[in-house]
Amino acid sequence: MASAIPGPVPLPASQYDLTTYLGRVKHCAEISDPTMLLSTSKDIEHAKRLIWDYKNGVIPEMTPELWRAKKILDSSIHPDNGETVFLPFRMSSCVLSNLVVTAGMLTPGLGNIGTAFWQIANQSLNVAINISNGNKSHPLTTQQLVTNYAMAVSASCGVALGLNSIVPRLKNVSPNTKLILGRLVPFAAVVSAGIVNVFLMRSEEIKKGIHVFDDNGDNVGISKKAAVQAVGETAASRVINATPIMVIPPLILVRLQKTILKNKSIGIQTVANIGLIFATSLAVLPFALAVFPQRRRISVDSLEEKFRGLKNKQGEEIKFLEFNRGI
Repeated sequence: MASAIPGPVPLPASQYDLTTYLGRVKHCAEISDPTMLLSTSKDIEHAKRLIWDYKNGVIPEMTPELWRAKKILDSSIHPDNGETVFLPFRMSSCVLSNLVVTAGMLTPGLGNIGTAFWQIANQSLNVAINISNGNKSHPLTTQQLVTNYAMAVSASCGVALGLNSIVPRLKNVSPNTKLILGRLVPFAAVVSAGIVNVFLMRSEEIKKGIHVFDDNGDNVGISKKAAVQAVGETAASRVINATPIMVIPPLILVRLQKTILKNKSIGIQTVANIGLIFATSLAVLPFALAVFPQRRRISVDSLEEKFRGLKNKQGEEIKFLEFNRGI
């Protein structure tokens, strides 16, 4: 994010009011804009120079060009270390990166092998996104990453395969209800494994805490309470993000397969499925991402005792601190 660029002049967090849900929706629509994937390395470096000029007083006020530069950086670089995030794992690639694995998981009639394959693919993508965008206060070791990845994959495959075997055996349930429940199995697997994934991949943050910053962007220490809130909200956001994408398309597809898609080829049904997922993702992702702000502002009274009574470099008592929640 643009906030990673150094300089004494504070950069406006957004063109929109991030204290309101609608303002965050508009902001999230910008940083998840797929057209930002067209930004080249040269564009990113140019954006960094512009933002540096503003934060160091060379440019006196925000301009349309500066807002464009901020949008490029917010969708391309990590807020903690300022490094460019690998393209498939950026926020601007979220819809496209998830499209293939989501379509795979929601494909009707998958057997056990197909179910396991797509759950593994989804968890692999989740781990990559967590590593690329998570809070960088305490990076995991390779051993921890491998262990946590294996546990997340086991959780998702266990839930998916277990429910796939249970649903057909349900008694006193109509065939149509069984069909709908079967289509929602991937959702249950993704949600349960997503929560496990977040807590495992970010376990070091909970154990050791994360960096918190004052309004000037100065690091004032490490807080475990902030870490618990950051990881908890991220886990909740995974449920919120997955719900519309994993629920709406399969339910609509069930209806279409009984009407206009009836007796159509597998190819046509697959295209319809991908189209539904893509349209739903574009429409609802900003609303889901906006539930929790990524840069979280928290009262020092909600943190450890050591943060109370601190003063910033202007000599004013610090009442609120900020931290990067991660995604």
